[in-house]
Amino acid sequence: MMNPEIQLIWNEILADISTPAALWQLLIIAISVVVAFAINGALRAYFLDRLQENMKPMLGAINRILFPISTFLMVTIARYICAEWMHVSILRLTSRLLLAMIVIRLVVYGLRYIFSPSGWLKTLENLIAWGVWMILALHLSGILPEIGLTLEEVKFNVGKNPVNLLLVLQAILTVIVTIFIALWVSRLLENRLMAAEQVNINMRVVMTKLIRIVLIFIATLIALSAVGLDITLLSVFGGAFGVGLGLGMQRIASNYVSGFIILLDKSMQIGDVVSVDKHYGVVQDLRSRYMVLSKLDGTHVIIPNETLITTAVVNHSLTEHKGRVQIELAISVDSPLELALQLMHDIPKQHKRILVTPAPAARIKGFNENGMDLTLTAWVSDPENGTLGLQSELLMDIWKVFKKNKISFVKTDAKQE
Repeated sequence: MMNPEIQLIWNEILADISTPAALWQLLIIAISVVVAFAINGALRAYFLDRLQENMKPMLGAINRILFPISTFLMVTIARYICAEWMHVSILRLTSRLLLAMIVIRLVVYGLRYIFSPSGWLKTLENLIAWGVWMILALHLSGILPEIGLTLEEVKFNVGKNPVNLLLVLQAILTVIVTIFIALWVSRLLENRLMAAEQVNINMRVVMTKLIRIVLIFIATLIALSAVGLDITLLSVFGGAFGVGLGLGMQRIASNYVSGFIILLDKSMQIGDVVSVDKHYGVVQDLRSRYMVLSKLDGTHVIIPNETLITTAVVNHSLTEHKGRVQIELAISVDSPLELALQLMHDIPKQHKRILVTPAPAARIKGFNENGMDLTLTAWVSDPENGTLGLQSELLMDIWKVFKKNKISFVKTDAKQE
């Protein structure tokens, strides 16, 4: 049976469709839309030149939310004013449509604030939008209450607690909403904490992860309590989770625990230059389960946190943040050795990224069947920017200078470190 309020709205709309009351309501809606556009346009023009460049995308998102909100407020105010002398069912219907639009845009804005842009996020936004419109359509058609009664009749027991399908769906929806709010709050706190430069970067990361875990846990408990479910039911899932850990999730748990150990003992931080096994690069991110290592050739390596605990890790910037640039080559025995070493020593000084202290060093590494092996070692203060391009520039300069001074290269079987 259709909701009496919805039935009344449709009856009044059908009765007023050819009367001046319908025209007045449509005119009010049109005026509200135009005024909302004008207000949002004025606000955008006012703040556009006053905001920093990185804040301008946020202004567009706020504008998209303010438009349905301002239109909804004007339509609602007009509805209460006009209700004294005419039917306002069209305005009431419009208010519900605008309310659905507000919910969709608020959720989309929240998702984009919490998560980074990706393909799955766009798909999720579309699913939420379709879901909200579908629920509104079922509500306006009067089918939603019947669906609710049908779901309520599907009953079963969880342990000793009787539940029905409607209660389960309400619990899931409530959990999703509360977790969404918890993630939004945690993102807000995370941005504040990550901007606190006086706090160690590892401590900031640990605090943000702990805050997120605690907020999600509290949100879940609040949601289950809100729908009337006994939170002792979580003990069943907790036991199952414990069995899962005992049977096959030890490595996953070990990675999470190892991640917190690394963050707390400060043995590694974001931006450090490290060598793990055969991989050399810059720590780009420290996650709960793994570390992202950005290699100097532009590739990224995902290394489980357990590996960082159980194997030797060389941290080249634990005490000083700098990276090494090493070039190896071989020259013929007929080439002037001292001149070659001097030229190799002087060339790095022409590059701004090369540190003066420690100074570049050119040395003889050894001899081979065709000539002499030489090595050039220099240091940079920003290894996170990569050294492959710098190596290429140094090699090009060495080739030009050696060619000018008649210094010949030869083949070598020596392997670079």
